[in-house]
Amino acid sequence: QVQLVESGGGLVQAGGSLRLSCAASGSIFSINVMGWYRQAPGKQRELVAAITSGGSTNYIDSVKGRFTISRDNAKNTVYLQMNSLKPEDTAVYYCNADGHYGLRGRADFVSWGQGTQVTVSS
Repeated sequence: QVQLVESGGGLVQAGGSLRLSCAASGSIFSINVMGWYRQAPGKQRELVAAITSGGSTNYIDSVKGRFTISRDNAKNTVYLQMNSLKPEDTAVYYCNADGHYGLRGRADFVSWGQGTQVTVSS
């Protein structure tokens, strides 16, 4: 199927920046939407940002103006640039993608990455 591998998490002080990357691999025919979700301890997983194959984006209100999602379609990779980080951004961040796979793209997929920890200290 399609696998997603994330990188770029870590520990940063409030006000700092991190850049997350997520690369998709496998028998990919096309990818529709790629997105980043996060889950903090004791909370539900929430969508942080998403981007379509055409470049349309949407963000959760709490990160607007601070986070930027982008993608490189040639590399099947999505990025999340996170600036002005706050302690409340601390969570495990998960990459998500949906699309079609196989030689003729007749099969659908929805894949998740393994998650990467982002910790923002105050």
